[in-house]
Amino acid sequence: MTETHAAADLLSDHADPPHQPDSLWTRIDRWDLARTTVVAGFAALVAILGTVGLPWPVVGAIAVVGLLLGCWPILTEAWNDARERRMSMELSMLVAIAAAATIGAWTTALVITVFVLAAEILKDLSLDRGRDALSDLVAFLPATVRIRDGAAVTPIPLSSVRPGQVVVVPPGAGVPVDGQVVAGRSSLDQSRITGESLPVEVSVGATAYAGSVNQIGALEIRADRVGPDSSYGQIVETVRAAQSSQTPAQKLADRLAAWLVYLALAAALVTFLITRDLRSTISVVVVAGACGIAAGTPLAALAAIGRAARSGAYIKAGSYLEQLSTVDTIVFDKTGTLTAGTLRVTDVRPADRSEDELITAAAAAEWYSEHPIGQAVRDHAAARGLTVDPGIDFGYAPGFGVTARVDLHQVRVGTTRLVPEAHAEQTGETGAVHVAIDDDYAGSITVVDTVRPSARQCVTDLVRLGIRVVMITGDNATTARTIGRELGIDEVQAELLPSDKVSAVDALTRAGHRVAMIGDGVNDAPALARAAVGIAMGSGTHIARETSDVILISSDLADLTTMIRIARRARRIVMVNFVGTLVVDLSGMVLAAFGLLGPVLAAVVHVGSESAFILNSARLIPGRRDRRNVKQDGRDHRGRP
Repeated sequence: MTETHAAADLLSDHADPPHQPDSLWTRIDRWDLARTTVVAGFAALVAILGTVGLPWPVVGAIAVVGLLLGCWPILTEAWNDARERRMSMELSMLVAIAAAATIGAWTTALVITVFVLAAEILKDLSLDRGRDALSDLVAFLPATVRIRDGAAVTPIPLSSVRPGQVVVVPPGAGVPVDGQVVAGRSSLDQSRITGESLPVEVSVGATAYAGSVNQIGALEIRADRVGPDSSYGQIVETVRAAQSSQTPAQKLADRLAAWLVYLALAAALVTFLITRDLRSTISVVVVAGACGIAAGTPLAALAAIGRAARSGAYIKAGSYLEQLSTVDTIVFDKTGTLTAGTLRVTDVRPADRSEDELITAAAAAEWYSEHPIGQAVRDHAAARGLTVDPGIDFGYAPGFGVTARVDLHQVRVGTTRLVPEAHAEQTGETGAVHVAIDDDYAGSITVVDTVRPSARQCVTDLVRLGIRVVMITGDNATTARTIGRELGIDEVQAELLPSDKVSAVDALTRAGHRVAMIGDGVNDAPALARAAVGIAMGSGTHIARETSDVILISSDLADLTTMIRIARRARRIVMVNFVGTLVVDLSGMVLAAFGLLGPVLAAVVHVGSESAFILNSARLIPGRRDRRNVKQDGRDHRGRP
């Protein structure tokens, strides 16, 4: 099929309409709302009938109908908790409702039921809003895709796509699969996947990643990886797993909630034994509102992870969010992290041969290297129009350099530890890469790197947050110190092997510091795994991203400080909820035990405090503005301003 034919077919279709956020009203479960409204009506009716002096059996029968209707979901939840031998507020509130009904306080029992049902609606709404980041991620891909089968284009659900099928992607649509372009030419916005801010040109034979946005031309892509196996699917699964995981604070909140319930039941028993007042006894049970921390803590984690994801930071588990909130030291790799990692050759100094011969030998040895220095040398050779044949017997020694056989000669390219033949005057040269051919020093090549635009502000912000900043690198000391001075980093450790980086992280940890490590390369992976929190740049290597606990998908260091602030804010909110719950519950139980807090007012305090703490956690939920298609340069996913 020709590109023109493909383009004509694709342009005749339209991309799926953008996802529109649901309104608050559409999020409320209609059955839950109807149940709460009806039970509230029963409460009002029973209160009115009680004042007009209707017989007790009539009022009681009406109240029982209302309680059966309203307590069914509470009873179901309480029964499940009881079977698992887990004390919950549903179980304690059910005890309070039953006790109120037993003494004929029908209005009180119904009012408590209404408050509990209303609080459950609020909790469900807040948790649903907390999952919005995941919902937006899932909704980014189209629900249906178009499959090319010969001359026919057939729409099918995205979930039905299988490897090997050819997917038709019109301009402006999201790429739904990982695969190879088999027809068409376009540019793709891959910032969600690789962190690359500039569009990437693709044509037949190029690889396209799910989660990219097709900007201009029409494409047909043969699917290689689909669903959770695709690049975008892995990001979605990462956020899903993080939001469903429990943090240590959540586990503590669950235990504290149970302790408060046990304390309330014990206090109620003591109150009854001393006062013989069932009204005060019921009030003691009702007022304990541990739901605020039981529901507020996971909501805070859920919302914080969602907010971080909206900012371009994917946290792989809730426990890492909590660890980020206590980090006091951040260790940076240099190349590709604090610097852009796009090196360029600025000077070539051969020893006993021409510049072209030196560059050709070095580029041949670096042919298979993934290191930015190797890429810079190869690019320089290409810019000079040199013909380079790949070396053989390639070897890479992290922190040292590369070796290869080039035209029957053994070539070494790297630091003075790999090329000790380098003259003394070259050893301290900033950015100098030395070359040896056989056993003779052949010359040096100077490469320079540029500092990331966001790096200086990131370091400044971290220091203001009271975080210690350390830079470690395999680069030479002169280059490292120069970059450190430019960024305002005083602690610089240079010429480190991967094992040395691990030792540096271990030393900081043994000194009592809570350490996060951020890097992008293969040689950073061991240190990323050893740190309390490993953070990988989205533009980094696959092994660095796999080893890390957090991925900065945009590779923008401003997202690092944003993520730290989010984690700390979540921790503060959780602590406020903890302390506030203890103060309200203990004070309420004392007041109820002395008869100063009746059952209805106790229910108001219970639901009010619970709602306040849930809403406190909900402050972390990102705004409702649909930022799914908005880029930092102010353009939408179709490239329009």
